[in-house]
Amino acid sequence: MYKYAGVIINSNSIQLDRLFTYEIPENLIEKIKVGSRVLVPFGLGNKKIDGFVIELYENVENIKRMKKIYSIFNEFPLLTQENLILIDQMKEKYLCTYMECIKTIIPSALFKGMKNKKEVLIFTGKLLDDKFDKEPYQSIYNIVKANNGKFTKTHLSKNFQVSLSSINTMLKHKFLIQQESIVNRYNDREYLSYEKKELNEEQKNAVNKILNCHEKKFLIHGVTGSGKTEIYMNLVQKMMDQGKESIILVPEISLTPQMVERFKGRFGKDITVFHSKLSDGERLDEWLRVKEGKVKVAIGARSAIFLPFENLGLIVIDEEHEGSYKSDSDPKYNAREIGEIKTELHNCKLVLGSATPSIETYYRCNNSEFELITLNNRADGANMPRIQIVDMREELANNNRSIFSKKLFEEIENRLNKKEQIILFLNRRGFSTFVSCRKCGYVFKCNNCDISLTYHNLGDSLICHYCGSRQKVPKLCPKCGSNYVKYFGVGTERVQEEIKKYFPQAKTLRMDFDTTRKKNSYEYIYNTFKEGKADILIGTQMIAKGLDFHNVTLVGVIAADLSLNLPDFRASERTFQLITQVSGRAGRGKKEGTVVVQTYNPESYSIISASDNNYLGFYNEEINLRNIMNYPPFSQIMLINMSSENEDLLIKNIQNVGIILKDILKNNDKIEILGPCPCEISKIKNNYRWQIIIKGDMELELKKYIRDRIYETLKEVYNHIRVSMDVNPLSLI
Repeated sequence: MYKYAGVIINSNSIQLDRLFTYEIPENLIEKIKVGSRVLVPFGLGNKKIDGFVIELYENVENIKRMKKIYSIFNEFPLLTQENLILIDQMKEKYLCTYMECIKTIIPSALFKGMKNKKEVLIFTGKLLDDKFDKEPYQSIYNIVKANNGKFTKTHLSKNFQVSLSSINTMLKHKFLIQQESIVNRYNDREYLSYEKKELNEEQKNAVNKILNCHEKKFLIHGVTGSGKTEIYMNLVQKMMDQGKESIILVPEISLTPQMVERFKGRFGKDITVFHSKLSDGERLDEWLRVKEGKVKVAIGARSAIFLPFENLGLIVIDEEHEGSYKSDSDPKYNAREIGEIKTELHNCKLVLGSATPSIETYYRCNNSEFELITLNNRADGANMPRIQIVDMREELANNNRSIFSKKLFEEIENRLNKKEQIILFLNRRGFSTFVSCRKCGYVFKCNNCDISLTYHNLGDSLICHYCGSRQKVPKLCPKCGSNYVKYFGVGTERVQEEIKKYFPQAKTLRMDFDTTRKKNSYEYIYNTFKEGKADILIGTQMIAKGLDFHNVTLVGVIAADLSLNLPDFRASERTFQLITQVSGRAGRGKKEGTVVVQTYNPESYSIISASDNNYLGFYNEEINLRNIMNYPPFSQIMLINMSSENEDLLIKNIQNVGIILKDILKNNDKIEILGPCPCEISKIKNNYRWQIIIKGDMELELKKYIRDRIYETLKEVYNHIRVSMDVNPLSLI
């Protein structure tokens, strides 16, 4: 019988990231399990704090002055044995703490004490007597009678302007009673039927290979429109037939409505949808439905990978190359890597899908770590769109200073006349890139961040896209006093303004971070365009992937160079992926598609390969460069970021860290240290930022030793300097 428990307490402190042993009181011995959330005394003052039982012991050596667990929170353990194995691996892989992992796996609502139950008012049938046959009692009586079990006391009081004391009086005299009821905050909307489609030969071969091959990990490399979603659906159906569960990951909320529409149309409403736009209560309800075995399929963004399925048969990661699968807060996990760990834990299948696989994933296919499945044709036999590159330098030489090339302008006019739809892609929101003085060159920057402010036409404002601060556009330059203040560059708002100017009859929609902040706003824009109520959809990365509109015959890439010129080793890869993905939105129906790519750098191999739909050509160029430069997949990168409001303190301490790291690695010729140096964006939200990059062949123990030495070095200033360590980051900016 277990009488003692190893508990991780709920603290962000790295110094407290270890097990503390507690005695289990007699009344809890049968109830407490590994994974239980408990309340314990901690510290000299015996402060009450929650924690999680990670281990159980029959005996311990030193029991003097050992503290006892106070109580247990939930009827069932929140963490499973598989969770604990996963947490151990995440701790090592991402250099994070127990609680950072636990808070990633468990819904935040449970830490806030939220429940999926509420006390609702029930009509008892008792008739009102003379004393109560008057207002407000008559109204309360009639409302509850007509809506039996629907309202809580608070809800009834707020929505019908009746006092809580009157409701309590009705309860006291047994005209009403309260009863606990399960809250259903999840999406139970009915969807139009999405009939099963006949698979073509490529699709059938893919399904059969995944189901019958002894390998567990697969990459489907299929051109845009090759029918990867239909393959996923067939695999999910096979899993359901076997009584197994499936997780389908999409990169972000922007893809969820269409995927949900198809899956719920095929399999009914008992599919959980899990993403960050849900409220805490909605996320808790969905998590509990999975925990209780009420659903067999989950569709969601990155965090859905942690849903507590017990009989998992399939994990699908669609658009596997997408950066949104990587978390930018601790633990800085990658959902693809978590998928691989869970594949081993549950002995299930892992399927990655993309028209533009990440360089690392395709490299692993060539090294036989993944089984490669290639789909070369569109599922319905449609042709790939024609992609034309326009050199914007020639447009300038011909005195065309518009954001639209002559070719794109003509194509837009042509499609509008034919009543066909158009997508215009620009990887930047706002009206313009920056605002500056033409006389002295002064660029308006954020006071809190080392970044130029973006002009937004709505409200005539300058907005920082990092901290959100905004200000009115000054009439005069603060440096030289001139009134030659001008907007430079182009954003989605500006594209929309230009369309209205040249094509006033066209109905436009804009899809970017600004227009999709509200709940369900993305779904509204998506459905409006799908139903043909708009002619042109203008957007950022959100429109580059997954969308399937059969009347879209033209895609215009306004400025292909925006992502190409970033100071990051993945810039060419991202440019190729974006152009290929957004090009794939054209010609998905029976009508032929055209893509116009505007660029100032038409010689770039990433732009040329994308226009030829030549992934292998791009991969071979890029993998050779990565090999020469010793970048992933040929090395690992450890990015160490340090930030502080005190710039002098930051510089002094990061230089000390740099000296220590160079001493640790002085005899290791397989590892290179870059820095310390200021980050590309050297200040965000009044915090100065510096970084060190370690690149090379790093063993797990070395990474942990580096982490521990850094924290040891900074322990005296830890409250004044923030440290972030990211193993294999997606960006070095």
